[in-house]
Parts: sequence; structure tokens; C-alpha cells
Amino acid sequence: MQSLLRAILSPSFAASILRVTTPILFAGLGAVVADLSGVVNIALEGTMLFAAFTGVVVSAFTGSAWLGLLAGIVIGAVIGLTLGYSHLKLGTNPVLAGIALNLLAAEGTVFLLYVVAGDKGVSSSLASKVIPEWRIPIIKDIPVIGPILGKQNALTYMSLIAVAVVYLFLYKTSFGLRLRAVGENPDAADSVGISVHKVQFIALAISGALAGMGGVHLSMGYVSWFSRNMTSGRGFIAMAAETLGYRHPVGVFLASLLFGFADALSNYMQSLRVPGEFIQMIPYVLTLVALAIYSGRQSRSRRSSR
Repeated sequence: MQSLLRAILSPSFAASILRVTTPILFAGLGAVVADLSGVVNIALEGTMLFAAFTGVVVSAFTGSAWLGLLAGIVIGAVIGLTLGYSHLKLGTNPVLAGIALNLLAAEGTVFLLYVVAGDKGVSSSLASKVIPEWRIPIIKDIPVIGPILGKQNALTYMSLIAVAVVYLFLYKTSFGLRLRAVGENPDAADSVGISVHKVQFIALAISGALAGMGGVHLSMGYVSWFSRNMTSGRGFIAMAAETLGYRHPVGVFLASLLFGFADALSNYMQSLRVPGEFIQMIPYVLTLVALAIYSGRQSRSRRSSR
């Protein structure tokens, strides 16, 4: 028990929390942008999976990790626009459309992996690239803080920057104001000349692009390969983080850190004599507990308001 406590309090464990938080944070920010526009993006899981696959394939064929990242962002935006077209133009229920895209990604990426790499499990035959780590010159030499923030994957730093960028975009720009107005009352927004569908399409494209960055981190930040269903429910955990964070970028960041802590803890406990099934379920149990607490808090708030 003491060794576990020492590990949790170590700078290396804090650094691992940031690493595993990155994909959840990107997808959670994407969920915030879509939700505030009035459309729930259920397809985050599938978007991350498609982006993870696309990034690996493009980086392998071009020899550039950054082109792989760009391709993952583009495919993420395309998935978001596909969800928008299905819902906004064809009238499909966004939840059903999102579930369909998730199912398509789960099996479609396996088929594409077999076509491209001749394997249905892992893309180990592809010489894909890895997004490099960045070293921050001054911060890396600071005790305690240096081992945590001084050397991380580039996408981890981008995810932290994305929190501030999404906040400024939503709350300090005129388009962010229109986006929130559309989500709050689309009829009122339409009456003052705001194109509701245009705003929602843009919001879903941004949402998909952010989720795509999270997906690329899984296949090109953690490792240099793609494996089937490697997202392991992180898209749904990101939606839980968005709910717990009260649809606010800073709140999503804090909630994502909570889930990142559970994920990092489960990774560390694999070295201990703990059943693997118990270890794997820790992040998901925490998700259920956190949502139960959130639901209870919301119920008490409604009762007090009445």
C-alpha cells in the first residue's frame, strides 16, 4: 500500500495522468462545442477510431507524423459534418446517427486495416510515425514541475492550449455567442438572422476535429500503431467528462483529469498482484460513480428550486 501511495504522489505518475488525459480532454472539448450548439455528438468514439486509423496510415505512406495528424483532424471534421448532414438535412435522430457511425468505425476500421496492412488486429506492418515529444527549456529544469510538464508529447501540450482556445472561442468571440444562442434557443436565433444549421455544421466540424486529435494521440502519441477498437470507450468517457464539467472547457479539463487519474492508476496497478479484470474496469466504475453523484446533485438542485 505504501508503494502505491508513493507512486501516486510521484512526479512521474502526475506526468502519466496528463498523457492519458489527453485523448479524453480533446474529445470532451469537442463534446462541449457540439452540445452548446444544440446537437449531441454521440459519434465521438467512432470519430476517434477513424482518426486514429487514418493518422497511422497517412503517416506510414507519407513518412510524416504531422501529415498523419492533419489527416486525422480532417477525417474527424468529415465525420462531424456527416453527423450534421444526417441530422440537420435528412432529419435523422442524432443519437441514432451517432451510434451508426460508432458501429461503422468499430468494424469499418478493421476491414480497412486488413485491406491496407493485411492484418485484422494491429497495423504493425506499417512503418507509421509518432508525434514527437517537446521539451520546454525553462520548465524542464524546475524541480517537481519539470518532470511533469517539462517533457510531454506535443499533443498533450496542444490539449492544454485547446482548453484556453475553446474557452476564448465560446465566450469571447461573436461566433461563440451565436453558437451558444443557437443551442439555447434556435428559434430566437433564427429570428435575428442567424443561420442555425450553418452554425451547427461548423460546431460539429470543430467537435469532430478535436475528437480526431484525441484519436491520433492514441495511435501516434502512446504508440506507433493502430489496433482494433483501441479507443476502448474513451469517446463515451469524454461525454461523461463534458457532463461533469457542466459543459464548460475548464470544467471538462478538471473532469478529464479525474478520469485520467483513474486510467493512470489502472495502468500502474497492472504491475501489482491485482486481477486484470478489476484493473481494467476502474475508469468505467469511476465514470458511473461520478455520473451518479452528478445526477444526485442535479436532482437536489431541481427540488430546491421548486
